[in-house]
Amino acid sequence: MEGNIKDKVKEKYGKVALLQESCCMPGECGCGTPGQAAEAIGYDARELESVPQESILGAGCGAPLNFAELREGETVVDLGSGAGIDVFLSANRVGRSGRVIGIDMTDEMLAKAKNNAEKGGGYPNVEFRKGDIEEHIPLDDGKTDVVISNCVINLTVDKVRAFSEVRRILRDGGRMVISDMVTDRPAAQVDPEKWASCIDGALTKDDYVASIKKAGFADVTVLEERPYIDESDGRKIASIVVKAVK
Repeated sequence: MEGNIKDKVKEKYGKVALLQESCCMPGECGCGTPGQAAEAIGYDARELESVPQESILGAGCGAPLNFAELREGETVVDLGSGAGIDVFLSANRVGRSGRVIGIDMTDEMLAKAKNNAEKGGGYPNVEFRKGDIEEHIPLDDGKTDVVISNCVINLTVDKVRAFSEVRRILRDGGRMVISDMVTDRPAAQVDPEKWASCIDGALTKDDYVASIKKAGFADVTVLEERPYIDESDGRKIASIVVKAVK
């Protein structure tokens, strides 16, 4: 099943990269342009104008950068960086003395993100790397100040392993600020297609927080929660923003 899920996730987001469209929020697909979809989950319209427009896919379920409090000179890692929207926004915030690294396992997304960087003037403080975040994030131990992610961890099969990798790359005192989907109860039967659409891989909020703590984080806080309804089977779905400190 794990292989089927990862193959479906790669297939879906490879198509997203080529078609310039996506959605991770139940009930919100087709809610306008990618920019309007991004604004609906918390992105600032004027700030979006500062990044390459093809990096805005309208994907995700929140705006973790609103809570990350990035500072000039910090090293930031974006897990599941897609076409690069949060990487470019982070690069603008940390400045030339900072560094931002996007990690994605989809070749099409990586190619799109790198092309967006070139179109945006090169972004000398930005880099994109291929990696499976629950297997091995391709970065050294303890060198990262901030890890961000937007509606990606729910796509992994082993959440604890993914969070353990996050903790490994963070420096002591470093922080993780992520948006993700949670549900009131697990899917009765897993469908790889719905897993790739950010639904069937979602944990309950309590299990999600417990997974972060099991990975070794002690300071875990849910900063925001937005409810949705998955109309296909009546499960209650919500997006949350979580912060954890190493």
